[in-house]
Amino acid sequence: MSLDLHRQTAIVSPHMTVTVSRRGVLLIGLGTPASPAVGDVRRFLHDMLSDPRVIDLAAPWRWLLVNFAILPVRPFYSAAAYRSIWTTQGSPLAVHSENLASKLRQALGEHVPVELAMRYGTPAMAGAIARLTAAGVTRLFVVPLFPQYSSAGTGSALAHFHRTLARSRNVPSVTTVGPFFSHSGFVAAWQEVARPALTRFRPDHVLFSFHGVPERHVRASDPTGRWCLIAANCCLTPEASQRPCYRAQCVATTAALSQALELDAAANSFAFQSRLGAGEWLQPYTVDAMRKLRGCGVRRLAVLCPSFVADCLETLEEIGLRGRKAWMDLGGEDFLLVPSLNEHPAWVGALTDILRDYGLERPGDDRSI
Repeated sequence: MSLDLHRQTAIVSPHMTVTVSRRGVLLIGLGTPASPAVGDVRRFLHDMLSDPRVIDLAAPWRWLLVNFAILPVRPFYSAAAYRSIWTTQGSPLAVHSENLASKLRQALGEHVPVELAMRYGTPAMAGAIARLTAAGVTRLFVVPLFPQYSSAGTGSALAHFHRTLARSRNVPSVTTVGPFFSHSGFVAAWQEVARPALTRFRPDHVLFSFHGVPERHVRASDPTGRWCLIAANCCLTPEASQRPCYRAQCVATTAALSQALELDAAANSFAFQSRLGAGEWLQPYTVDAMRKLRGCGVRRLAVLCPSFVADCLETLEEIGLRGRKAWMDLGGEDFLLVPSLNEHPAWVGALTDILRDYGLERPGDDRSI
């Protein structure tokens, strides 16, 4: 049988043809400002904070909050934070994400186009979809780069993808990769990245710090109102992480990584960072956890951020700079931010395995017809 994935049909016999699905991959990240200039940061924040999945207020109240309470002040502070981590190549998140896409292209082979899009900012979703459809992709694998599901992260990225795709003349079939926090490849990739760093640093305690979300977001993911945040140990039940519960999936991530890294149960814990605004967010808060750990005599603290797959403002500035300063101001002896997965070969391999688990065959595999 002759098979050419660049074409839409393959000749099987003189009397029969079959349609060939050209496969493609779309990686979706959160996004980053185009530069650390205040104007670019303001545009980025306006785009993100105007998203009803991020600030879930009625539209008029959200507009007032964003335009009159947040944007007049916050872009100046956020721009300074971005300047503290910006590199000669650009935003760390953008650089690592582009490198990941490039290495995934190499791993999957030339017959599988791979594009990167950001939920906010560039590269834009519309351009990425246009390039994939122009390449003849008829079966698209979409990968939101969020290990755990949240409405503000995964949900927003997928909603934006589908709105954009709906404007396309030719719409491919779509396979969406779900939360991969428990995938063996994801766990193994973190193990390969973190173990050498932890071995060298020899921490007294390892803190897993996840991006926070408001408690009301998590409760809203439970349409029954019967299982989310109803008990202190509700996230520990066997079925909890199988639901669209962000906190339960963070708890499960902590358990999987601490086991893979062979951490003592008393020497690791989890917390939530990146609060924005008033209201109750998922707890414990990272800053409070650090204060408590220092009070218990911990001197050498290592922090992993496994709700991120690439180093970004929240890892490098919030934890790596401000978190380190807070720890040292508390009298800590030393502090380590373990690097994220970024474009590490183990993460590229894990992502390749995840895609194959969802049906993306190896190049040349005739199951693609």
